[in-house]
Amino acid sequence: MIQLDNLTKVFDTPKGAVVAADHISMEVPAGEICILLGPSGCGKTTTLKMINRIVKPTSGKVFIDGEDTTGMDTQQLRRNLGYVIQQIGLFPNMTIEENITVVPKLLGWDKARYRERAREMMAMIAMEPDAFLKRYPSELSGGQQQRIGVARALAADPPVMLMDEPFGAIDPINRTVIQDEFLKMQQELNKTIMFVSHDIDEAIKMGDRIAVFREGKLVQYSTPDDLLAAPKNAFVESFLGEDRALKRLNLVKVREVVSDEIGTVVPGDTLETALAKIDDFGYQNSILMVNDQRQPVGLITRAVARTTRGYCRDHFQNVPATVNLDDDLRKVASLMFAQDTTWLPCVDDDGRVCGQITQRAMTHHLGARFRAQETNDLTPDAATKE
Repeated sequence: MIQLDNLTKVFDTPKGAVVAADHISMEVPAGEICILLGPSGCGKTTTLKMINRIVKPTSGKVFIDGEDTTGMDTQQLRRNLGYVIQQIGLFPNMTIEENITVVPKLLGWDKARYRERAREMMAMIAMEPDAFLKRYPSELSGGQQQRIGVARALAADPPVMLMDEPFGAIDPINRTVIQDEFLKMQQELNKTIMFVSHDIDEAIKMGDRIAVFREGKLVQYSTPDDLLAAPKNAFVESFLGEDRALKRLNLVKVREVVSDEIGTVVPGDTLETALAKIDDFGYQNSILMVNDQRQPVGLITRAVARTTRGYCRDHFQNVPATVNLDDDLRKVASLMFAQDTTWLPCVDDDGRVCGQITQRAMTHHLGARFRAQETNDLTPDAATKE
């Protein structure tokens, strides 16, 4: 959907020419979010602004859906590109409805259509239309204004959206909420998005692809998983941080690591039965008790099963936590640390036990990618020396 072909910007300054973007070439497939990532002054915002010609390229071309935009009317180009900036940029003298419908009006939509579109946009960003459409930006919180900025960019249903640190000015709690809401919207809208950020955690969470910039150059363009597992050079590796292996926890879902081999007992089983099953799963010090619907209702510990007689229903502890198949490994690791356990039961959307996830399985899954990369990086000579 978006293709940059040797896109370059050179600024003339009193001290000479400054190359802000140096022959940037990349493609963003339709329906994906591409994050432009890097330190301040690396050229990512300049690159974004050249796409909608807020900054005029010195050389190179931009293609949108295969069409060269070089000869396209600038205003027409911008009306077909949604644009969201960190400072939000709402018109203070316009109501929320008027802000959202600016571009549809310019495109000649009739009144009934653009007013209905405003209500649709408000519902999409989880804000009640009747409560907010007639208000002015000054009457909204910063987080609410940011949502309106996103709604305005989406109002004319553009195929491409450009976002320049759109959530950067929002406090961490609201930022996380808005990021989550935006990702939910993207699942329905399937827009092609270029998104500037300097926050590696945001990039990993939001991006299908990440482009890392340094001093005007595109250093690496990869999926988040490839970027974390195989940084191209020392700069990318240092920018990602020493905890890049842990950052991959955000990218892996429980369903990728879960094992369906899990021992369970029912309330009517004896503690002797429970102990025998615990021994079958030697790395665990407890076993899960489930009801007739195979929902977790308790834990039987090895210590209790070994020293007590009776039935499981009379000697169980509460289940400390469960995880869903669509949870990420970061949540799992947090729960394991909080509950001082090395395994957790996994449940489906109906709360039925479908397996377990262990600390050992998580470690193996994360380490396998790095071991594979190290093997690929070995040259024949290096491998011989090894």
